[in-house]
This record gives sequence, C-alpha cells and structure tokens, in this order.
Amino acid sequence: MEIILVSLTLLTLIILVVLVGTKGKPLTLVSQFHSFSAQVKKNKIQLLVLSALIILVVLFAYVYYIMPHVNAGPVQPIAFSHRLHAGNKKIDCRFCHSYVDRSVHPGIPPVEKCLYCHNFIIPNHPEIRKEHNYFDTQTPTPWKKVFYVPEHVMFNHERHIKKQFECEACHGDVEGTDRLKRHEFKMGFCVQCHRKEEANLDCWLSCHN
Repeated sequence: MEIILVSLTLLTLIILVVLVGTKGKPLTLVSQFHSFSAQVKKNKIQLLVLSALIILVVLFAYVYYIMPHVNAGPVQPIAFSHRLHAGNKKIDCRFCHSYVDRSVHPGIPPVEKCLYCHNFIIPNHPEIRKEHNYFDTQTPTPWKKVFYVPEHVMFNHERHIKKQFECEACHGDVEGTDRLKRHEFKMGFCVQCHRKEEANLDCWLSCHN
C-alpha cells in the first residue's frame, strides 16, 4: 500500500513539474524531444568526447580519492603507512613496537622515535609537522587501536615472539598494507594455531589468566 502511495505521489509531482515547465502545454515536450534528438545527432562527436572526459574525471576521482579508502583501516591522526615503513623500508617491527619481545604488550612508539628519522627525512611534510606539533605540545598521539582481543583474554606478545612466531602469523600482511584494518581476534583462530603447533590448550594457563 505504501509503495502505491509513494508511486502516485511521485507521478503527481512529475505531472505537476511537466505542466509548470511547459506552461500547461505538455505536448510541446514531444517537439522539444525531437529537437533535442536532432541536436544530439548533429553534435554526436562532441558529445562522445564530452562523455569520455566525464568518465575519465569520474575514474580519476574514484582512483585518487575513494579507492585508497576501500577496505582500509581507520584514519589515524598521522598518516602512517605500514607498507612504506615495514615493507619498502624494511624497518623491523621491533624498532617501533620495542616491548614486543619483552612484555605482554608490544608498545606504541612515542613521537620522539618517529622524529629520530623525520627530523632529517621530509621534515617539513605536513604529516611530519603534525608529529612536531604533538611533540612540541607534549600531547600523546591519539593513535586508533586496530587489533582487539576479548577483555577476558591475555595475549602475551613476549611468549609468542620468543617462540619465533612472525608478526604476520596473527597480524596478516602488515608489510603490504598502508592503513591496518580493525580486527577482532576470535577464540577459534587461537585454538586452531595452538592445536597445529601442539601448544598449551589449558584455558587458564594459556590465555585466560
């Protein structure tokens, strides 16, 4: 019933627009359409060129502005690229996450660590200027967390790193990703790996302690 009412409303609006637009002479639309068709045929090359330009502009806008955000993680306060740093530059994860092999938590690098390099590398880039601003104002960088485990789980990074597990085993293709996507680890993921590696499966001794 609602669909019928909406359709009738739209139809009424269209009729009103046509009547107003043609000053009460809707049949003039037919002659205007013929005139429009003749103009299209007369200028079809120009229209084809214009259409191609519009398509190119839309494609450029999609590739440049939209595609980078498709399947990407949350926007961080500083546009840090894991692909550039861990992938292209081959910087070891432990350089930034320096507690990962000696603590439960991997640690987030203080902005001073970023500036070790970026005081000299592209120091005036707008994103690097953000780092300087955080440092100069003594403001912690409000990084957005992307990897989550349930509150009743205690994942011990040190224990796994010392067993020679690569970061990618849990965190995926970090080296090939600019913005890491939010990910919530499920119990099945951990249990499957523990079974494969014949690791401890005791609830309290392994994870829930």
